Amino acid sequence: MFTGIVEELGEVTAVETLGDASRFRLRGPLVTEGAKHGDSIAVNGVCLTVVETADGEFTADVMAETLHRSSLGALTTGSRVNLERPMAVGDRLGGHIVQGHVDGTGTVLARMPSENWEIVKISLPAGLSRYVVEKGSITVDGVSLTVVEAGREHFTVSLIPTTLGLTTLGLKQPGDPVNLEVDVIAKYVERLVGDRNGGTGR
Repeated sequence: MFTGIVEELGEVTAVETLGDASRFRLRGPLVTEGAKHGDSIAVNGVCLTVVETADGEFTADVMAETLHRSSLGALTTGSRVNLERPMAVGDRLGGHIVQGHVDGTGTVLARMPSENWEIVKISLPAGLSRYVVEKGSITVDGVSLTVVEAGREHFTVSLIPTTLGLTTLGLKQPGDPVNLEVDVIAKYVERLVGDRNGGTGR
Protein backbone atom coordinates (compact mmCIF):
# COMPACT_ATOMS: atom_id res chain seq x y z
CA MET A 1 0.00 0.00 0.00
CA PHE A 2 1.16 3.52 -0.83
CA THR A 3 0.00 7.02 0.11
CA GLY A 4 0.59 9.02 -3.05
CA ILE A 5 3.25 11.17 -1.38
CA VAL A 6 6.19 11.03 -3.79
CA GLU A 7 9.50 10.54 -2.00
CA GLU A 8 11.88 11.06 -4.86
CA LEU A 9 12.05 12.24 -8.45
CA GLY A 10 13.97 9.43 -10.12
CA GLU A 11 15.24 8.73 -13.61
CA VAL A 12 15.14 5.81 -16.03
CA THR A 13 18.75 4.90 -16.77
CA ALA A 14 18.14 1.91 -19.07
CA VAL A 15 15.32 -0.01 -20.76
CA GLU A 16 15.87 -3.60 -21.90
CA THR A 17 13.30 -5.34 -24.09
CA LEU A 18 12.61 -8.93 -23.01
CA GLY A 19 10.20 -10.13 -25.68
CA ASP A 20 6.82 -9.79 -23.99
CA ALA A 21 8.19 -7.64 -21.17
CA SER A 22 10.74 -4.94 -20.41
CA ARG A 23 13.33 -4.54 -17.69
CA PHE A 24 13.76 -1.00 -16.38
CA ARG A 25 16.77 0.27 -14.50
CA LEU A 26 15.91 3.33 -12.45
CA ARG A 27 17.97 5.70 -10.37
CA GLY A 28 16.56 6.54 -6.94
CA PRO A 29 19.14 6.64 -4.12
CA LEU A 30 16.54 7.38 -1.45
CA VAL A 31 14.01 4.66 -2.30
CA THR A 32 16.72 2.04 -2.90
CA GLU A 33 18.26 2.59 0.52
CA GLY A 34 17.61 -0.67 2.33
CA ALA A 35 15.61 -2.10 -0.58
CA LYS A 36 16.15 -5.73 -1.52
CA HIS A 37 14.98 -8.29 -4.04
CA GLY A 38 11.21 -8.73 -3.88
CA ASP A 39 10.44 -5.36 -2.30
CA SER A 40 7.89 -3.03 -3.91
CA ILE A 41 8.45 0.49 -5.23
CA ALA A 42 5.80 2.59 -6.97
CA VAL A 43 7.00 4.06 -10.27
CA ASN A 44 4.63 6.76 -11.58
CA GLY A 45 1.94 5.12 -9.49
CA VAL A 46 2.58 1.56 -10.69
CA CYS A 47 3.63 -0.95 -8.03
CA LEU A 48 6.76 -2.74 -9.32
CA THR A 49 8.85 -5.49 -7.74
CA VAL A 50 12.55 -4.89 -7.21
CA VAL A 51 14.78 -7.41 -8.98
CA GLU A 52 18.13 -6.07 -7.80
CA THR A 53 19.74 -2.90 -6.44
CA ALA A 54 23.20 -1.40 -6.85
CA ASP A 55 24.75 2.05 -6.50
CA GLY A 56 21.49 3.90 -5.90
CA GLU A 57 19.69 2.16 -8.76
CA PHE A 58 17.19 -0.68 -8.96
CA THR A 59 15.82 -2.88 -11.73
CA ALA A 60 12.23 -4.02 -12.18
CA ASP A 61 10.55 -6.22 -14.78
CA VAL A 62 7.35 -4.89 -16.37
CA MET A 63 5.05 -7.31 -18.19
CA ALA A 64 3.36 -6.45 -21.49
CA GLU A 65 -0.04 -6.01 -19.80
CA THR A 66 1.34 -3.27 -17.57
CA LEU A 67 3.19 -1.60 -20.44
CA HIS A 68 -0.03 -1.46 -22.46
CA ARG A 69 -2.38 -0.41 -19.68
CA SER A 70 -0.18 2.27 -18.13
CA SER A 71 2.10 5.05 -19.31
CA LEU A 72 5.21 3.02 -18.43
CA GLY A 73 5.35 1.83 -22.03
CA ALA A 74 6.20 5.38 -23.07
CA LEU A 75 9.23 5.63 -20.76
CA THR A 76 12.69 5.84 -22.35
CA THR A 77 16.20 6.33 -21.03
CA GLY A 78 16.32 9.73 -19.35
CA SER A 79 12.62 9.86 -18.47
CA ARG A 80 11.92 11.28 -15.02
CA VAL A 81 9.66 9.23 -12.74
CA ASN A 82 7.90 9.59 -9.40
CA LEU A 83 9.11 7.07 -6.82
CA GLU A 84 7.55 5.98 -3.54
CA ARG A 85 8.23 3.12 -1.14
CA PRO A 86 5.29 1.27 0.47
CA MET A 87 3.85 2.71 3.64
CA ALA A 88 5.16 1.04 6.79
CA VAL A 89 2.81 0.03 9.60
CA GLY A 90 2.45 3.01 11.92
CA ASP A 91 3.37 5.62 9.30
CA ARG A 92 1.24 8.73 8.87
CA LEU A 93 -1.18 8.52 5.94
CA GLY A 94 -0.24 11.83 4.36
CA GLY A 95 -2.15 11.35 1.10
CA HIS A 96 -4.80 8.66 0.71
CA ILE A 97 -4.88 4.88 0.28
CA VAL A 98 -3.12 4.05 -3.00
CA GLN A 99 -2.75 0.46 -4.22
CA GLY A 100 -0.37 1.03 -7.11
CA HIS A 101 -2.88 -0.60 -9.48
CA VAL A 102 -3.52 1.76 -12.38
CA ASP A 103 -7.17 2.01 -13.48
CA GLY A 104 -6.39 3.74 -16.76
CA THR A 105 -4.41 6.47 -18.41
CA GLY A 106 -5.39 10.04 -19.07
CA THR A 107 -3.85 12.80 -21.16
CA VAL A 108 -2.81 16.24 -20.02
CA LEU A 109 -5.19 18.56 -21.90
CA ALA A 110 -4.13 21.97 -20.63
CA ARG A 111 -2.07 23.82 -18.02
CA MET A 112 -3.37 27.07 -16.55
CA PRO A 113 -0.72 28.84 -14.45
CA SER A 114 -1.63 31.19 -11.63
CA GLU A 115 0.49 33.30 -9.33
CA ASN A 116 1.06 30.63 -6.66
CA TRP A 117 -0.28 27.41 -8.17
CA GLU A 118 -1.22 25.81 -11.47
CA ILE A 119 -4.45 24.19 -12.64
CA VAL A 120 -3.99 21.10 -14.82
CA LYS A 121 -6.80 19.62 -16.91
CA ILE A 122 -6.61 15.87 -17.58
CA SER A 123 -8.80 13.61 -19.70
CA LEU A 124 -10.78 10.77 -18.09
CA PRO A 125 -11.09 7.36 -19.76
CA ALA A 126 -14.60 6.06 -20.31
CA GLY A 127 -15.92 4.35 -17.22
CA LEU A 128 -13.81 6.18 -14.64
CA SER A 129 -15.78 9.42 -14.32
CA ARG A 130 -18.27 7.85 -11.90
CA TYR A 131 -15.45 7.38 -9.37
CA VAL A 132 -14.19 10.97 -9.58
CA VAL A 133 -15.92 13.66 -7.51
CA GLU A 134 -15.12 17.25 -6.65
CA LYS A 135 -12.93 17.47 -3.54
CA GLY A 136 -12.36 13.72 -3.73
CA SER A 137 -8.99 12.00 -4.10
CA ILE A 138 -7.31 10.73 -7.26
CA THR A 139 -3.78 9.52 -7.97
CA VAL A 140 -2.03 10.99 -11.02
CA ASP A 141 1.32 9.37 -11.88
CA GLY A 142 1.55 8.24 -8.28
CA VAL A 143 0.74 11.66 -6.77
CA SER A 144 -2.21 11.93 -4.38
CA LEU A 145 -4.27 14.94 -5.48
CA THR A 146 -7.60 16.56 -4.69
CA VAL A 147 -10.02 16.95 -7.58
CA VAL A 148 -11.03 20.56 -8.24
CA GLU A 149 -13.56 20.02 -11.04
CA ALA A 150 -15.01 16.66 -12.08
CA GLY A 151 -16.54 16.31 -15.55
CA ARG A 152 -17.65 13.28 -17.54
CA GLU A 153 -14.59 13.34 -19.81
CA HIS A 154 -12.04 15.31 -17.82
CA PHE A 155 -11.09 16.59 -14.39
CA THR A 156 -8.85 19.32 -13.04
CA VAL A 157 -6.36 19.42 -10.17
CA SER A 158 -4.54 22.33 -8.55
CA LEU A 159 -0.79 21.90 -8.12
CA ILE A 160 1.15 23.78 -5.46
CA PRO A 161 4.80 24.78 -6.03
CA THR A 162 6.06 21.80 -4.01
CA THR A 163 4.23 19.34 -6.26
CA LEU A 164 5.38 21.18 -9.38
CA GLY A 165 9.00 21.15 -8.24
CA LEU A 166 9.31 17.68 -6.71
CA THR A 167 7.26 15.48 -9.08
CA THR A 168 6.95 14.82 -12.79
CA LEU A 169 3.69 16.79 -12.84
CA GLY A 170 5.74 19.95 -13.08
CA LEU A 171 7.20 18.62 -16.35
CA LYS A 172 4.12 17.19 -18.08
CA GLN A 173 2.90 19.05 -21.14
CA PRO A 174 -0.39 18.89 -23.07
CA GLY A 175 -0.53 15.59 -24.90
CA ASP A 176 1.55 13.68 -22.34
CA PRO A 177 0.00 10.51 -20.84
CA VAL A 178 -0.45 10.04 -17.09
CA ASN A 179 -1.42 7.06 -14.97
CA LEU A 180 -4.69 7.31 -13.05
CA GLU A 181 -5.84 5.39 -9.99
CA VAL A 182 -9.23 6.32 -8.60
CA ASP A 183 -10.12 6.11 -4.92
CA VAL A 184 -10.35 2.42 -4.01
CA ILE A 185 -13.07 3.20 -1.44
CA ALA A 186 -15.36 4.38 -4.25
CA LYS A 187 -14.89 1.09 -6.09
CA TYR A 188 -15.70 -0.97 -3.00
CA VAL A 189 -18.80 1.12 -2.29
CA GLU A 190 -19.99 0.63 -5.88
CA ARG A 191 -19.52 -3.14 -5.58
CA LEU A 192 -21.35 -3.32 -2.26
CA VAL A 193 -24.26 -1.21 -3.51
CA GLY A 194 -24.38 -3.26 -6.71
CA ASP A 195 -24.58 -6.52 -4.78
CA ARG A 196 -27.39 -5.09 -2.67
CA ASN A 197 -29.26 -4.00 -5.80
CA GLY A 198 -28.94 -7.33 -7.53
CA GLY A 199 -25.47 -6.88 -9.05
CA THR A 200 -26.18 -3.78 -11.14
CA GLY A 201 -23.27 -1.79 -9.66
CA ARG A 202 -25.37 1.38 -9.83
